[in-house]
Amino acid sequence: MSILHAAYKSIKVTKKKTARNLSVKSRLKTETKKFLNLVASKKPDEAKKQLNSLISEIDKASSKRVIHKNTASRKKSRLMKRLKSVTKTA
Repeated sequence: MSILHAAYKSIKVTKKKTARNLSVKSRLKTETKKFLNLVASKKPDEAKKQLNSLISEIDKASSKRVIHKNTASRKKSRLMKRLKSVTKTA
C-alpha cells in the first residue's frame, strides 16, 4: 500500500469518479433500452421524445468526460438513424 498522503487522496478520488461514471453509464443504457423498445414497437412520436432526453443525457456524459466526445457523437448519429427508419415506415 502507498505511504504518501497524495496517493491516499488519489485512491479516494478514483473511487468517487468510478462510482459517478458507473451511475451515468447505467442511466445511459437504461434510457437507450427505453428508446429502442419504443422504436421496436413502432411508436415514432414517443420515440422522438425519448430520443431528445437521451441525447441530452449523452451530451451531459460527454461534457463531464464520462464518455468520449466522438463516442457521444457516434451514439447520437446511430440513434437518429434508428428513429428515421421508423418514421419512414410509419
